[in-house]
Amino acid sequence: MHTVLSQKKPLFDAAIDHLHKEFGALRTGRATPALVEDIPVNAYDAIMEIKGLASIQTQDAKTLVIDPWDKGLIRNIEKAIRDAGVGLSPVVDGTVIRIMMPPMTEDNRKAMVKKMKEFLEDARIRCRQVREEARELSLKMEKDKEISEDEKFKLFDEIDKMTKEYTDLIEQAGNNKEDEIMTI
Repeated sequence: MHTVLSQKKPLFDAAIDHLHKEFGALRTGRATPALVEDIPVNAYDAIMEIKGLASIQTQDAKTLVIDPWDKGLIRNIEKAIRDAGVGLSPVVDGTVIRIMMPPMTEDNRKAMVKKMKEFLEDARIRCRQVREEARELSLKMEKDKEISEDEKFKLFDEIDKMTKEYTDLIEQAGNNKEDEIMTI
């Protein structure tokens, strides 16, 4: 693998990782900690994410349980979830917060698919940006006489091939997530 490709491969991987992180925060009707773990909470005169303040578990497919380490923050966490606009209604149950996942309507599912497609397009854009950076680096290397013109064109082909592999991974992830969202 050429040094240009080995330099840019982590950026392609980062685009895929970012896409999966965004997908994790999409509601699919199943309870998953990713839905709430990044919600900001006002705690200790600072803004912290829920994952830094509590343990988050799935009790069953439709229920999340948030157990704050400092029980005094339970109301702050509850308020943050209500105000986050994720469509979840937390209920304080003693020293834990329970969140029952509401059933997904057809309109909700279509809205989630639309949001998911925006995430897909962002990932594709990131891959194209990495491809352009790699091509520019190749052109600079040719200009600086580090590689020949033939090597540059061969490198362009390899860059395009790698970009296609990653865009195919993005498409596959999108198809899988769409199936998951639309499954009742």
